Amino acid sequence: MSHAPIILASSSQTRQDLMNRLGLSYQCISPEIDESPQGERHADDLARRLAFEKAKVISEQYPDAIVIGSDQVAWREGAPDIFIGKPLTTENAVKQLQANSDKIVYFSTALSVQQQSSGFEHTLVEHYKVKFLKLSLAEIERYVERDQPLHCAGSFKCESLGISLFEQMIGQDQTTLMGMPMIQLCNILRELNIVLP
Repeated sequence: MSHAPIILASSSQTRQDLMNRLGLSYQCISPEIDESPQGERHADDLARRLAFEKAKVISEQYPDAIVIGSDQVAWREGAPDIFIGKPLTTENAVKQLQANSDKIVYFSTALSVQQQSSGFEHTLVEHYKVKFLKLSLAEIERYVERDQPLHCAGSFKCESLGISLFEQMIGQDQTTLMGMPMIQLCNILRELNIVLP
């Protein structure tokens, strides 16, 4: 059964791994957008705008395609206006994890699915949170050395050794924490007559 082409507006390997679970044919095109905040006061608003813009940029170039954009912003309990970004360096990763130690960190993960030709657009934000253990500097340094989470908001990979840093993971859908809420994505794809499973 043929359907509109599907494009994942992302270069993220983790998001590609999540998409691959569905067994659909799709292509990846990275939307080159400026991801810096534009005065947003809450992580939800930043994540929502970025996911929407990523999908929109690609959707305008491929109007018949079903385009999937996603973005994630992390923040600590009580501070949704202070966004935790990707650490990019070992030193920053250690600092982030020291700040996360013994705290609850929230993840606002936005999803935007758009198809320009039909006027379809559905954008939403899902939440997930993790409670970090009280971590020693030695534990943090060992973890960063082994998992190299330098391109992960919050400085951990929950799908690998990052799981050892948590006391608890709380949410409806673990893929929300990984960067793309797959249960919601499947629901939206069904609306667009994509056959799943």
